[in-house]
Amino acid sequence: MKVKFWGVRGSIPSPGPRTARYGGNTTCIEVRTDDGTLIVLDAGTGIYALAQSLPPGQPVQADIFITHSHWDHIHGLPFFTPLFVRGSRICLHGAHEQGSGNGIEHVLGVQLQNSYFPVSEAAMAARIDYRTLAVGEAIEVGGALVRNTEMNHPVTDLGYRIDCGGHSVFFSGDHEPHDERLPDAAAAQRQASLATLVRGVDALIMDCSYTREEYPAKRGWGHGSFDAAFALALDCGARRLYCTHHEPGRDDDELEAVFADVMARHAPLPAGMQAFLAYEGLEIAFP
Repeated sequence: MKVKFWGVRGSIPSPGPRTARYGGNTTCIEVRTDDGTLIVLDAGTGIYALAQSLPPGQPVQADIFITHSHWDHIHGLPFFTPLFVRGSRICLHGAHEQGSGNGIEHVLGVQLQNSYFPVSEAAMAARIDYRTLAVGEAIEVGGALVRNTEMNHPVTDLGYRIDCGGHSVFFSGDHEPHDERLPDAAAAQRQASLATLVRGVDALIMDCSYTREEYPAKRGWGHGSFDAAFALALDCGARRLYCTHHEPGRDDDELEAVFADVMARHAPLPAGMQAFLAYEGLEIAFP
């Protein structure tokens, strides 16, 4: 299994010289299973660069897992060029919409309304399938087992664990460590489910939008902090932690300073554990 980051910013794209080292595209992660199957985690603006890396004009088979329907996690989807290539098969996976109960197909249907985008789904040449996932449902894709759990966010947000060839990766999407809107029992159950799915993972990819000083003013917005991500990684025995969903107003120098500070507070890390700032183009190799 191979993993590559194509977008690591949160909330809004922030390209430019201030973010050139780590990248300004929003969330998108490529996963290749041992048999070469393409799995994509989220469809932020990074998915456009992923599409450009594929053989031009050639049909593609891809399974895209959407954590949730907020714009920064889906607004690159109509620019995924294999959607316009005949012979491509794209399967879009995601959760039910809160309140309405609409399936994942509703997300693309709304996004491609003429008021928001000039090209309709009918103009796309690929075969597009939809699979609405239940919380906790496990499915097999290209020899990989994909499981999910519900994260803490204002809308339903699925965190995904992928196991393939004896290695594993977990991606949180957006996640606030404490959701005060939940009753205590429900919050405890959600945390227990998360800890179970993360336990012993090789690569833990977490929403690290805020510092511990910033978080109190952002409580309820549905995002995490560096310290909360480190706490989860340490509690669950993750081997590598990748901090992502970088705050769009934080430039590269500030991002490195924040990371150095949190690393110093948690030093020394347990033997065998490492932590990294995710950047566009970063690849995770498993031995």
